[in-house]
Amino acid sequence: MTKPKLVILTGAGMSAESGISTFRDSGGLWDKYPVMDVASADGFARNPQLVHEFYNTRRRELINTLPNAGHRALVELEQWYDTYIITQNVDNLHERAGSTQVLHLHGELMKVRSMRHPERIYELTQENLDTTPDTRDSYGDPVRPHIVFFQEAVPNIEPAAEIMQQADVVVIIGTSMAVYPAAGLINYARRGIPVYYIDPNPAPVPDYITVIPLPATQGVRKLIDILQPR
Repeated sequence: MTKPKLVILTGAGMSAESGISTFRDSGGLWDKYPVMDVASADGFARNPQLVHEFYNTRRRELINTLPNAGHRALVELEQWYDTYIITQNVDNLHERAGSTQVLHLHGELMKVRSMRHPERIYELTQENLDTTPDTRDSYGDPVRPHIVFFQEAVPNIEPAAEIMQQADVVVIIGTSMAVYPAAGLINYARRGIPVYYIDPNPAPVPDYITVIPLPATQGVRKLIDILQPR
């Protein structure tokens, strides 16, 4: 029997309870670092050393961070659903929790890629976290963070839209629903399917979306109670 397809869109609130700093909230990373200096194509061109150092710091934080109960609970849904996670987060906490189908919209913190051949993507290890403008791959090419900077296209938005079109159930967790193009993905879902939105401070959404106004760790447990086959 074919499992129904569950598509889960996650944002910064998914990882906040693990201690990962959000970017946009008060006290978040954009309050500490000018966003266009450390996360834009122009900023990288101006000062690549600063950008490399910024992501080196993020990686060192990530390796000391664990998936939270929300990440782990999402894995349980794979028992009953063909579960796809589309995440705006660049951390690897979904994968470390055990989720098997994860698409990263905005890149992956623990990876770098060749600046001359962007299809050459490399996984960093805990023993080899830091990069600089002088870091080269085995071909001698300079590398950059495997992150979608502001001012750059989102390569995975089309695959994400295709996944969303196939959904039987959609769940949105920990996102403001205001960051495009990710926020527009819900418009690709078929009309009439169940849509759930988990967030302690949910944005205004249409009536057809069921809001669960809880943080991710609590909200996913409630979601499982709703979606678990009886």
